[in-house]
Amino acid sequence: MPAPPFIVGLGGTTRAGSTSERALAIALEAAAAAGCDTQLLGADAMPAEAYDPTRSERSPAALALVAALRRADGVVIATPAYHGGISGLVKNAIDFTEDMKRDARPYLDGRAVGCIVVADGAQALGSTLASLRAVVHALRGWPTPFAATLNAKDKPFGGDGRAADEHAMQACRLVAAQVVQFARMVRGTSGPG
Repeated sequence: MPAPPFIVGLGGTTRAGSTSERALAIALEAAAAAGCDTQLLGADAMPAEAYDPTRSERSPAALALVAALRRADGVVIATPAYHGGISGLVKNAIDFTEDMKRDARPYLDGRAVGCIVVADGAQALGSTLASLRAVVHALRGWPTPFAATLNAKDKPFGGDGRAADEHAMQACRLVAAQVVQFARMVRGTSGPG
């Protein structure tokens, strides 16, 4: 029996319980419920050092990130929108995929990548999503047709006496479902990754 698809979630902020990291966790829970193995690489697991292509030394966090992405059949990236773009923390982590450029599957080649964007207001959602999708394309990944854009001001996962917004929860689950579906299709035609 083949191994289940392996889905990596990358993202979040340095703030504990951030909306973007919670969205990522919900997406990975959906992938796990669909029978996948998952790994969440939140802020505490992302490399603290800036990506430097001139240095071959890598921290344990950078090595673990690249190892997980190499194994991944699919990826979900959740970023906060900072000033209309991807956060520096998330973009720096993504930059470590450059270490995969000579792999048999370079960068994110052949992998579906689900995109989740969180902003503290609606204005930056579209530009950040377009940026994230452009980065995924540059890395040869396949952005899923559906992406989740969440306004943190609306408290999509509840708090302050509010219930979680089922539409926001379902958006994160749909991102995961599309990543899982694509991963299974690729495995069905080309074998395990």
